[in-house]
Amino acid sequence: MIPSLRGHASHPLKSQRSCVVARRGMVASSVPIASAAGVETLQRGGNAIDAALAMAATLCVVEPMSTGLGGDLFALVHSASEGRLLSLNASGRAPAAATREAYLERGRDHVPMRGILSATVPGAIHGWETLSRRLGALPLADVLAPAIRAAEDGFPVTEMVSHYWSLLPSVLSNDAARETWLPGGRAPAAGETFRCPGQARTLRAIGKGGARAFYRGEAAEAIVATSQAEGGFFEPVDLANHESTWTEPITSDYRGVTVAEHPPNGQGLAALVGLNVLARLGDPVSPTSTLDWHRRIEASKLAYADRDAYIADPEHADVPIEALLEPGYADRRAALVGDEALDAPGPGLHAGDTIYCCAADEHGNLVSLIQSLYMAFGSGVACGDTGVILQNRGAGFRLEAGHPNVLAPGKRPFHTIIPGMLLRDGTPFMPFGIMGGDIQAQAHLAFVGNLVDVEGRQVVLEEPDLPVDEGGTLREALTERGHEVLGPGEAVIDVFGGGQAIERHADGTLAGASDRRKDGCALGWWA
Repeated sequence: MIPSLRGHASHPLKSQRSCVVARRGMVASSVPIASAAGVETLQRGGNAIDAALAMAATLCVVEPMSTGLGGDLFALVHSASEGRLLSLNASGRAPAAATREAYLERGRDHVPMRGILSATVPGAIHGWETLSRRLGALPLADVLAPAIRAAEDGFPVTEMVSHYWSLLPSVLSNDAARETWLPGGRAPAAGETFRCPGQARTLRAIGKGGARAFYRGEAAEAIVATSQAEGGFFEPVDLANHESTWTEPITSDYRGVTVAEHPPNGQGLAALVGLNVLARLGDPVSPTSTLDWHRRIEASKLAYADRDAYIADPEHADVPIEALLEPGYADRRAALVGDEALDAPGPGLHAGDTIYCCAADEHGNLVSLIQSLYMAFGSGVACGDTGVILQNRGAGFRLEAGHPNVLAPGKRPFHTIIPGMLLRDGTPFMPFGIMGGDIQAQAHLAFVGNLVDVEGRQVVLEEPDLPVDEGGTLREALTERGHEVLGPGEAVIDVFGGGQAIERHADGTLAGASDRRKDGCALGWWA
């Protein structure tokens, strides 16, 4: 059972929510309406794959700053019928005309964080169809029905979604974006009903005509027309030729449990590198001790140094996955960790806003799915009245010649989003994920407990005044070890992420958990 520790009133790691338990199915997402869409889909004969897709599509409507029809998707799926763990890369590629030289000619020394030049081809819609065709039990049109209903009839905006929405009006950079997501010139208040008829129309077209209707239909025409108007690089062929890619999960063992991650171009590899280092820093100690925090911070620093140096699209660069996961490499990296905080370390090899949802069903299917526009409202550029806002994943590219992640036509950028899955004795039992941009690999490493954000000796703590076993506060104890401790910002608590998890017990009982940092919940289907 996922421990909530709610029976220990004074425990510093006590959760604010209990787990939800059920037998026939379980879902968890960051907005209750989306979780309800997942349960509804299970009750109509869908499986966990259908439920996850229903939630992902609904979240495009009800949490629009975090995900949308113009975003990307990664998934890990344990398929009961195939008896194996699968991974799907549904991330988009750079347009054919988006060369490094074209950006340099425009006076750019980096890919901008916003605007049309930060956009890559949307990948999520093709991912929905790919998952549905291979593993789903219901037609895609049925799976998308709850999302269409929410977009067309409207939905009450939840509290945290309203909070983030209200911070973001300036991000929406063209008239189409402002007209769609700022009705009356402002973000909707909590509890206020919001409708997006253009999104409903696009979703209905996808349900009827599949991914082809998106990549060759009205949405594609609007994307190309918007790109041309904004000075971007999209052409019809960039959308028409897009495909998702089935890949093989990457794994590493951590204290008797196998951790599975999606391979690059996502940052799941960094989570495994960090866990390998952490496992070599000594036996587990109390999670409320300074030593435990220090170890996790240092392991994260080393993993992120490797992430930034090596992770890229493996179709365009040689990503040294085996070398980074080799036990001897972890030994050498762990040897760098001492009692004092490391300055920002370099990589170790010397050769040559996001949503997450998970679902489980009575058949044994488990789904870990993550989908994103990258930063809040992505590029900020919407495409006509289609309800499509383009992601800004192109900002993950580099423009330094020779870097593995340098921009190139048709190349996928480095991605922060990573779905996770835990296995015991070779059997998957827990899909999990934590949204939150760069923090995700570290959050996977930390999985239970408070999270930190690492840069050099600086570390941002969610609860800097947390008591530690050695006495005093966490801030004081880490400062003594040479860390430069910062407190959290007041405006955006989302810097520490938020996640969901589902655990399958040996007897088939399902336990679901949803992070207090989001509006969402876990919901089960018992009978």
